[in-house]
Amino acid sequence: MNAFVQGTLTFFAILAGIYAATVLIYFALGYGITWLNDRNPERRIQKGRRGEKRKAVEIRQSMASILVTCTSVAIGLFAQYQGWTFTPWAFSWWTAGPLFLLCMVLFDAWFYFAHRLLHTKLFYKYHLLHHRSVAPTVWSNDSIGLVDTALSQGFYAVIAFVVPFPPLILLAHRLFDQINGTFGHAGFEYFASPTARYPWPLLCTTYHDQHHAEFKYNYANYFSFWDRVLGTISPVYDRRVETLEGEAPAISLKRPSQSAPTQEATATSDR
Repeated sequence: MNAFVQGTLTFFAILAGIYAATVLIYFALGYGITWLNDRNPERRIQKGRRGEKRKAVEIRQSMASILVTCTSVAIGLFAQYQGWTFTPWAFSWWTAGPLFLLCMVLFDAWFYFAHRLLHTKLFYKYHLLHHRSVAPTVWSNDSIGLVDTALSQGFYAVIAFVVPFPPLILLAHRLFDQINGTFGHAGFEYFASPTARYPWPLLCTTYHDQHHAEFKYNYANYFSFWDRVLGTISPVYDRRVETLEGEAPAISLKRPSQSAPTQEATATSDR
């Protein structure tokens, strides 16, 4: 009985630590990127649409979905701690890079196929909440239904039983995914470059923004590989990125003058 109680306390301590850190990062990124967006209004991707009015709703939903994500991570780490999985590979700075990249590749495959599943007729009801953000914002990344979150983020609870990643790799990946997802939903483009379009496999914010705007393209998270191979990439994505490369003004750290109306002032809001 004591072992059970001790194990339960350990699990919830792991979960509480991960959840507290993730919520802190969620708000730090949200307000930090919003500060940057406010100073670069011309970098808004969907010029005629705004999603900021959904902020309060999205934050409330995010607090619940982040708990599901963190529970998945806690399950994986706790299982390793208890010795229920393969012994994790030893961590070293020589292997950290390749292992992190492997984790990214595996997560991207998991996310792509889970995301495709969530867009089927049977499962879309669980994913609908996330797509109410037609013009996503920094607060939209975790505004997801709980079943949806369990499917897309269940990777961490499963991968520990399949690939013996060191705990630090799983935690580093979770941090990276939070940062990547927040920028991916920011609604403003800062990463358009030749490496974000064919023949490179990397992505920029426009990739996922198009998914929210058009619904049936761009299901992947980090790389365009699966979408390109399976024909689900937006046919205008590469051309759009190339256009943004030439159009984007220099990044500014100063708030723009309010003396003249801008496209921001006339943009419509998501309903």
